[in-house]
Amino acid sequence: MSTIDASVLNRVNQTANSSQVASDSQEMRDNFMTLLVTQLRNQDPLNPMENNEMTSQLAQINTVSGIESLNETMQTINGQMETAKSMQASALIGRAVLVPGERILVGNEVDGSATPFGIELNAPAESVKINIYNASGMLVRRMDMGEVGSGPQSFTWDGKMDDGTSAPAGSYNFTVEATNGDEPVTSERFNYAQVIAVSMTEEGPRLDLGGILEPVRLEDIRQII
Repeated sequence: MSTIDASVLNRVNQTANSSQVASDSQEMRDNFMTLLVTQLRNQDPLNPMENNEMTSQLAQINTVSGIESLNETMQTINGQMETAKSMQASALIGRAVLVPGERILVGNEVDGSATPFGIELNAPAESVKINIYNASGMLVRRMDMGEVGSGPQSFTWDGKMDDGTSAPAGSYNFTVEATNGDEPVTSERFNYAQVIAVSMTEEGPRLDLGGILEPVRLEDIRQII
């Protein structure tokens, strides 16, 4: 039996390993057919190809066609999901959200009150304390929140410092001390922001938070206020 041209086998293997199934599937089918016809032409008359071997070759061609159809279906679904994400993002314009961060604003930017903030604990905590610092890094307020459950939680600061006076207008940062008995509990912090606009990128929609914060993904939102 004559050997099959190595270039044919190489083209089949290269195409089969390609991640771009949709664009290469026609070439893959052509290569399979070339391989099958070459095998039939060069087979040993005394030892012809078995029916199951031919069936296996044809099954591989059908598999390629099936993969192409599946890939087209997945592309359609992905497109629909991106459209749904864009609609969800557009619906958030003008809404307030909690996104990853540790900032609290006090003053005219929020009509004299402090913006909400949030935390997310990976487990319930018996004791949670919030420490608020001014722009110079000075502790101005320590709040005892008591027991807090796991998952995202939102809180507000009355804008008062520990001495009872009103905190000056400006930007503040906060930290979290969460414990369960003597064991620390891991937490994530979230700050308030308002969605101003939505921009489309190659990675999907991004929410514009007015230039104060970097644009965020829909997945970054922990709570809509």
